[in-house]
Amino acid sequence: MSSTEVLILAFLIGVIAGLRALTPVAVIACGAYWHRFLQGTPLSFMGRLPAAVVFTVLALLELYADQLPTTPSRLAPVGLITRIVTGGLSGACLAAAGAQTIAFGAVLGAVGGVVGAFAGYHARTGLVKALNGRDLPIALLEDAIAIGGAIVIVACF
Repeated sequence: MSSTEVLILAFLIGVIAGLRALTPVAVIACGAYWHRFLQGTPLSFMGRLPAAVVFTVLALLELYADQLPTTPSRLAPVGLITRIVTGGLSGACLAAAGAQTIAFGAVLGAVGGVVGAFAGYHARTGLVKALNGRDLPIALLEDAIAIGGAIVIVACF
């Protein structure tokens, strides 16, 4: 895989983090545990069983919490900062796995997290309005896009 492809994937995994903050981190941790693509990198801790378990549990909790009406907007400071951080970590992991600069991968992932958060918010609210206020189908569609997108991206490694 070329360096450009790796860096594009680092950005795209950040976009996924903008949709669901913990899904890409969980998919990366599980993929790195099963396929060892982070072994020998500074981020090899992400490929250990405890990381895979913890991030998967947190991602599942996030998927549940997103369905609750009291969950704050992803654009609120805590939600947006979380997406920037997890997008950055995810981008850094993919950059490391592709033998690219970890810092640049982190920046691309963080930027992707912001892009994904805003794009996801506007897409979801627009679709909910088009469906006359029915949020659950759109939320479940967004979950599927986040999970599927993360799996496809990580499968490249």
